[in-house]
Amino acid sequence: MGQRKPSKSEAIEPPVPTTAAPDVTVNHASRFPAAPPQSLTQVSVPQNPGVVEVLPMMKDVQLSDRHVVFIRKLQNCCIMFDFSDTMKSAREKEIKRQTLAELVDLVQTGSCKMNEIMQDELVKMISFNIFRCLPPSLHDTGLEGGDPEEDEMFMDPVWPHLQLVYELLLRYVVSSDTDTKVVKKYLDHSFVLKLLNLFDSEDMREREYLKTILHRIYGRFMVHRPFIRNAINNIFYQFLFETEKYCGIGELLEILGSIINGFALPMKEEHKLFLVRALIPLHKAKCVTSYHQQLSYCITQFVEKDYRLADTVIQGMLKYWPLTNCGKEVLFLGELEEILEVTQSAEFQRCMFPLFRQIGRSLNSSHFQVAERALFWWNNEHIVSLIAENRHVILPIIFDALEKNIRGHWNQAILGLSSNVRIMFLEMDTELFEKCQRQYEEMKAGAGEQEERRELAWKRLEEVVTQI
Repeated sequence: MGQRKPSKSEAIEPPVPTTAAPDVTVNHASRFPAAPPQSLTQVSVPQNPGVVEVLPMMKDVQLSDRHVVFIRKLQNCCIMFDFSDTMKSAREKEIKRQTLAELVDLVQTGSCKMNEIMQDELVKMISFNIFRCLPPSLHDTGLEGGDPEEDEMFMDPVWPHLQLVYELLLRYVVSSDTDTKVVKKYLDHSFVLKLLNLFDSEDMREREYLKTILHRIYGRFMVHRPFIRNAINNIFYQFLFETEKYCGIGELLEILGSIINGFALPMKEEHKLFLVRALIPLHKAKCVTSYHQQLSYCITQFVEKDYRLADTVIQGMLKYWPLTNCGKEVLFLGELEEILEVTQSAEFQRCMFPLFRQIGRSLNSSHFQVAERALFWWNNEHIVSLIAENRHVILPIIFDALEKNIRGHWNQAILGLSSNVRIMFLEMDTELFEKCQRQYEEMKAGAGEQEERRELAWKRLEEVVTQI
């Protein structure tokens, strides 16, 4: 595809400059009676830029004049207000809100056919409202460190207008009355990239709208798909290797979950690289709990698409295994169970040795929820079948952990679950179980003899010291 010319939305500044709220006035001179329909001479270009006009409803305007009124309404909506004071410019704010609501209805119903000039002005107005400097977040002001689930949710005071602008953009993107070739001229790569940058907004409502809109753009415009994937990839890299702070990781992962689900087979190498270089490393972030559910879904989707990736995923997760964060370890154990449910025998055998060495450590955890979550694996029929098939490797690895739990874990539930797993292995293969038990007793006896020799050496040393 050849290099296109810059769209008008890139080349032209917003038609109405931002004005301070006290200078915003309502121009009642432009108010028209509801009937009869207005003529073009009455709705010409606005006389005063920066002045909120009270324009007639579109249904009360002649068909030949609607495009002019439509553009003037868009220009009205480019005037910005100070929402820190709810009483300031209250009437002007309400006029803008009503105008935006009418524009949403017009685009949704298709009652006002938009030519290219109108679409250009529409996208410029949307850009003027949503592409802004986001309010300082907690991590920008040095106040991070709290639990995101316990922190009070940030509510952008501009949301009464912002929501309608986002709704208007969504209706424009999904409209069947617009030509896709024309729309993509205005919703270009620059526009999409600015949308992606807004995912760092702390207002969850804004991120939800952005998620829906970006997903619709990805579905409608195939030309944007590689660009969107690469841009999300870059956001993840910046998050992982530079900032470790980004509000919209969970929403971006939700979009990716749908994208991964639509990948064609055989899977492209670029998608596998994305899994290895971006998705798996997302497990290492301190704030992984805030987006783990969406991340786990994406990872599982990859393995469901191509079961041969199971070994890569499991080995990658073991690399980032949490050593001191018990809550995070519980999440990892749950995610691994989901992955193992779609893992086949050959891939399981490639990773079972390092995997069950870690499971043995989790079984012995003094944090009962970690040990309990690991023991729950034996309630999963598919995982039990994989374990039974490879019991000669797995039982010797975890036998010591099971015996330690049975003989000395402080939590009664862990004692009971460990006993159940022990019985399960005994019924699987009595001969193997008895062999492991003999080796365990020999090891304990050897350890006891070594401890006795160590104690004897200390006593001799003490005797020598007392004789000096």
